[in-house]
This record gives sequence, C-alpha cells and structure tokens, in this order.
Amino acid sequence: MDPTPSKKGPRRRYDRVILHFCVENRQPSLKTQPLGIKQKGILATCNYVARRYGVKKLMPIAEARKLCPDLVLADGEDLSPFRDVSKRLYALLRSYSWNGRVERLGLDEMFLDVTDIVSYNVELLNRNALPQSYFCLSKTDPEMGFEYDASAFAGCVCGEDDAQSDEHVLRMRLLVASHLARYLRLKIEEEGYTCACGIATNKLLAKLVGDKNKPQNQTTLLALREHEVSLFMDEHSLRKIPGIGFRTTSILEAFVLNKPPDTDIFTTTCSTTVGQVRTHPSISPPTLERLLSGPGSEKSLGAKTWSLLHGVDDTDVKPARDVPTQISIEDTYKGLTTQAEIRHHLLLLTASLLRRMRIDLTEPESARWLARPKTLRLTTRPYFAFSPDSSDPIPPYNAHRASRSCPLPSFVFHPTLPQAEIAERLVAEVLLPLFYKLHPPPPPSTPLLPLSPPLPDPRTTTMQGSGFNIGLLNVCVANMAGGAAEGSSGGGGGGGGCGAGRDIGEMFRRQEGVLREFSVYDDGDGDGGGDVDLGKGDEQGPERAAQQGYLGETRSREGDGVMDLDDAQEEEEEEKGEEEGEWEHEDSVEEDAGGSRCPLCDRLIPRFAALAHERYHSLEDP
Repeated sequence: MDPTPSKKGPRRRYDRVILHFCVENRQPSLKTQPLGIKQKGILATCNYVARRYGVKKLMPIAEARKLCPDLVLADGEDLSPFRDVSKRLYALLRSYSWNGRVERLGLDEMFLDVTDIVSYNVELLNRNALPQSYFCLSKTDPEMGFEYDASAFAGCVCGEDDAQSDEHVLRMRLLVASHLARYLRLKIEEEGYTCACGIATNKLLAKLVGDKNKPQNQTTLLALREHEVSLFMDEHSLRKIPGIGFRTTSILEAFVLNKPPDTDIFTTTCSTTVGQVRTHPSISPPTLERLLSGPGSEKSLGAKTWSLLHGVDDTDVKPARDVPTQISIEDTYKGLTTQAEIRHHLLLLTASLLRRMRIDLTEPESARWLARPKTLRLTTRPYFAFSPDSSDPIPPYNAHRASRSCPLPSFVFHPTLPQAEIAERLVAEVLLPLFYKLHPPPPPSTPLLPLSPPLPDPRTTTMQGSGFNIGLLNVCVANMAGGAAEGSSGGGGGGGGCGAGRDIGEMFRRQEGVLREFSVYDDGDGDGGGDVDLGKGDEQGPERAAQQGYLGETRSREGDGVMDLDDAQEEEEEEKGEEEGEWEHEDSVEEDAGGSRCPLCDRLIPRFAALAHERYHSLEDP
C-alpha cells in the first residue's frame, strides 16, 4: 500500500457569483482619527488609523493608550444604534435581490448571492456593443436599471485579466457582477457610509478578496483556473481564513513548524501561511482529521479544513429572514454575590433586550410587531477566579451553564407602557423567580458557607441573604410567532394560541402523577437539605423564597409553569426552522455538573436521580 497521503484537492464550484459587503464609518468626522470601540476594559475593535500605531483588537485599553495616547474611545456596550443601521442597510441590499439570498455576518458584513440576476444580464449582452450595455434590475420593469461598460471590470481586479478570455463565461459573469457591486456600493454611500466589496465564486473567496482594498473600494477575484485560486490562498495567514480559529491554527502551526502550540488565546496574528500548510508533504485530509479531531470537535473537521486551505467553500448564502430566530443579551461579571447586584444587572440586560426587540422585531415606520417571541429564557454561570500564574486550566466558557425558561408575558408588547416600566415588571415578576429556581437563596437564619474561591468581605456582607457567585447572566427571547398574532389576546404567555405543538400545561399536569412514585420529598425542615422533590419542587421554590422576602414583589401568574429547556438543543432546533411552538422538553442539567445520558431513552439525568430513573425503566410495560 502506498504510504503517501492523498494530495488531491477538493472539487470546486464555478457556477455561483457571491458579493461580500463590509460597511463602516458611522461618524465621518472620526474617519481620520485613531478610533477604538471599548467594551469593559478591552478594545472590541479599532479602525485602520489606530492600527498604524500598533493598536489591535482585544487589546487592554491601558495598553492601547500607551501605544496611541490620542486614541478616541467609543462606547460599545450598547450596540442598538449599530443594529438599527445594519437593519436599514440589510433591507436596502435585500431590495435588489431576486432570490432572497442575503445573509448578515455580524453588524457590518453582508453576503449576496447574485447568480440569477447576473446570469440574466449576461444573456442580454450585445457582444458588438459592450461599452453601451444596460443592467436590468427587474425582469418586469425594463426601465429599472443602469447603464454600464461591459468591456472592462469595475473597481480593482485580483489576478491576471487575459484580454483573449472575453469569451470565457465565468469571466463575463464576474465582470457583470463587478458593475452590480459598484452600483450597490454607491447606494450604500448615499446613506453616508463607506463600503468595501469582494466579488468571487464563493463566500470564503469573496470575503478574503474584499479585504484587499478596504475600506472604500471593491475587488474582483479573477481566478479562472485551479492553480490561480491556490496562488491567491497561499499568501494568506492561517488566522485570516474564516472558519480556521485559534485552536486549529495553533495545532497546524505546531505540526508544520515543529514548535510548541501558542497558548495566547487572544492573539490575532500568525506567521504561518496557508501555502506552508497546504504544501506540507504530510498534510492531507486524513492527517488533518487525526490532528484536529477530539472530544466535542466538529464532525469531518479535517475535510472541512482541507477545503478551506484550497479556497473551497460550498456553504450557501442563507435566504433572508425577516426576523431572527432568537435575541439574547449576555454579560460577564467578577462574581455577583447579592440580590441587589443581581437585580441591578438583570434590569440592565432586560432594558437592552427590549431595545433589541424593538429594533429587530418591529417595522420602523409603523412600529408593528413583525414577530412575537413566546419564550423567555434566563441562563447563568458561576464565576471562576483565574490567575495568570496558575497552572490550572481555564474552564470552558460554557462550563456549568444552567437555564430556565417560561412563557414571555404579554405586557412586553404593550404599545403605550414605557420600556423602563416593562423592564422593571419583567425583572420583578419573571426573571427573579427564574433566577431563584436556579439559585435558591439560603434562609436568613442559615449561616452562609464560605465561597470558593473566597470573595472580598465587603461584597459578601452587603446585605442579608447574600452568597451568590454569578459570573454570567444571559436573557433571551426565542420561539418566534408570526406577526399575524398582532391582534390576539395572548393570555399570560405572550403568545396565546399562536403556533402548534405540545400542550405544555397538560405535560405539567401529568408530571406530578408520573414522577410521584420516584420522587424524594422534602422532610419539612425548611433548609433545603439537598433533598429534591421532582414532582413539586418547581412550585415550592419561588413561593418559599417569596415568603422569606427575597422576591420583593408578589409573583405574577406569568411566571408560573416554568420548565427547563436544554440551551443547545433548543437553539439547534430553532436553527433548523421547526414548527412554531414545538418544544422538546429536557431537563437543563449540564453533563459536566455530574449528569449522564440514559442509554435507553437518551435523556440527560442528574446523578442523584440515576437510580430512580433506572427503576422507572424497569417498571415500564414490556
């Protein structure tokens, strides 16, 4: 058997034309000044002027100011203005799409699949009068379009433009697409924003070639043959390739250069190029699969990386969506320990979430709701103290995350209530009860156990009932119902009868009877004691907390009937576009927190309930 690894490149598609737009410059007066966007103590990003001074994104602000004392900082904590502009420009580009394939990437980048409109206009070309060509923007309205010179590319070209290749179909399609890109760029600039654009045959190449002449130009990748694409890809740093992150880069760099992997997870630089990895004699799809595979890794990661190294990206531009599948606001903290801190930060997150909902889910002119989320989810994670000098590994970002979900109250959509009042009610009546289900507070008479790692005394003694250790809060709305529910009453769940699916109320009514035989009931001493009632625990927890004065206000009916949802499963189902209202009910228990999956039903079972669950299966009807 031949020991030499297979070096055959992946198959490439030449049948598409993709545009990648990158928009910037909200405030033209700052264009010539070094500018950074700050979030907490770091720079989320910075402009090109700042980068000339050595400033980089993810750099601590103090270090950035040393490199550039004149650095102008803009607050990036509230991105609502950016989202509003992103939504308007997205709608602008979508209005010129025939197939609806317009995909947003973050706030400032968009992909357009213009294969159909470009192919249509290529067929209309008069080869004897290319300089007097006309681009049709509508099949039904011949007057809707613009004149252009089809004998030359618009903007910059990356690659050799052979004058004898005028009859090459792909070249003509890219040429026509370059003029459409120029027309759309000018439309964006009329809105007051600079824009760069890349034109190529897939999303990866379009994004990379668009970076060539940023921030206010466009570039067409004229690579009609396989080796021309390879030449273009080989010059790029590994970290510049979308889809190849820090972990993959460090592994490949260590393998190719035979050096220890980089441990700085915040680095954005890499001296290793795509060409060094692609042409390495030992690199092949099986080798990449062996190097990159591991627990939790993506399936077929080796084959995917092999394709990216060759500039092959068959992912489609996702069809345009009127509304997102979910909206979430998240922030991290250095250990929130008191009820006052929890309430304060929940209020900030909720206010930001409501602003996002107004921007993303309503029509700008009429403020009519395009969609109404039916589910509210709260996610928390404990705080992990970490010292740079410690040899202990950094816990995964999502370690020990826990979630609770409930129906979103209908008062959230009230047209006249002030958003501040809505946020106050949502926190007091819904989010705090959800929080206390995840983190039941100790009774005031019970002495607090010391936290690990220990927190400063002032923070652990600020008020009665303290003792939390929260490092992350996430508030999310999901399970979108269409705007047809505008006039529905919605009941207390904010969605009423919208959508088909399981009867959640019936599930809860049956839950007590089904689980009664396998429940361990509280002995009534009131201290929690580690005993768990699988049938009634959810109902008693918040009521006991309210009696002890932790909720501050009487809990409303909108908070009743809370059920657990596994974050990853719910988000995956929403991405697949399942029917509205169809929920999969699974306990929100993290496997790394001591749970395991049942081999019979594949449910995630807490360690303390394993024996009871096994008995449940043993008593099932044969």
